[in-house]
Amino acid sequence: MSYFIYQSKRIYYSEQGSGKPVVFLHGDAASSKMFAPLLPLYTEEFKVILIDFLGNGKSDRVEEFSADLWQEQARQTIALLEHLQYGKVNLVGTSGGAWVAINAALMRPDFVERVVADSFDGRTLAEDFAENLVKERSAAKKDEQAAGFYEWCQGEDWEEVVDKNTDALLRCAKEKRSLFWKALEQLRNPTLLMGSKGDEMVRNDFLAEYETIAGLTEAEICVFESGFHPAIVSNGERAAEVIGRFLNCD
Repeated sequence: MSYFIYQSKRIYYSEQGSGKPVVFLHGDAASSKMFAPLLPLYTEEFKVILIDFLGNGKSDRVEEFSADLWQEQARQTIALLEHLQYGKVNLVGTSGGAWVAINAALMRPDFVERVVADSFDGRTLAEDFAENLVKERSAAKKDEQAAGFYEWCQGEDWEEVVDKNTDALLRCAKEKRSLFWKALEQLRNPTLLMGSKGDEMVRNDFLAEYETIAGLTEAEICVFESGFHPAIVSNGERAAEVIGRFLNCD
């Protein structure tokens, strides 16, 4: 297993395939394992790099997650890129990882080629984000399939990891933290915003949010007619085709 050191803690990463380097960034309360079923769709064309953010998966645990979680995870992503020294790479972030990908590009555009941001709320969290998060996490703990997913991603301490993540996101929402390191208008990397119309875990008007972001950044938009959260999983093969075309644009 491969690790690098970030602020005296070990962060796990892995590499598979060959071709253009692409870093996949997992969502909240998940880990890089969430991408395991998708790897055959990408590894023949790309060098796929996976990371477990601190406190998740095989990485070292933390006392608590920052309320600026997605900015902090962007710094961890940049630290990985500095460790690997591949030059510019592509970033594919899903759910919370979408905010991470955009933040990393805003922080270090010299490290990032193109960005795919999948299945996220947009510029801000929806007004009912905190209420819906508490309901969703509470129900998930009692649901055998959802709890099994958490345990598969995190291990035996999955419930503690989920609770810490939930607490950080609730603090972020309560304090109305900015989700981005700096203004989105300063995003210069080619960006693809992706989602599913059937996604019940993003804000109802997420498409309007995507259109606003596209107006600020000239991002492209791809929204599938069907599928659940996240689109990169529920529309696996079609999403891989769209992402492949986008990342291979000159």
